[in-house]
Amino acid sequence: MRFQFILLCLVLIISSAKAEIIYPNENLKPIDVIQIQLKALQNNDSPTNDTGIEQTWVFAHPRNKMVTGPYSRFRIMLYDPHYRILINHSSHNINLLQESENRYVFGVNIVSEEQQNFYYEWLIEKGSEENCQNCWFTSAVSYPQVRGENT
Repeated sequence: MRFQFILLCLVLIISSAKAEIIYPNENLKPIDVIQIQLKALQNNDSPTNDTGIEQTWVFAHPRNKMVTGPYSRFRIMLYDPHYRILINHSSHNINLLQESENRYVFGVNIVSEEQQNFYYEWLIEKGSEENCQNCWFTSAVSYPQVRGENT
């Protein structure tokens, strides 16, 4: 009986953690996708470790996933010094740079945990998956440009 109670508690904890993940759908606009990803990365370990990276992975474009490999490789890539800046960053500001029917480019200013300013370009494109052809996904994120200390 005690084992069943513990098992039930574990299932509830895991399912509630996974319920936090937002999945691509046709109602989300390109700005929604980038906001979801940046907010998740800003709070990477809430509700569990690397939930923000997992959320970001969910919105990786199918072509991007072919290049980055499975989630385990994607996670390692996010801890690379170029993208580690995004994990638990202090704040971000998003600006639309270009838009077309199937592609949006955003400029993203990031203030890191260490109060350093960085700039990324974030490419959002329509998907090619059978289930979500009209969904938006991240297809590329540039290396960061250093913009100095936050004042």
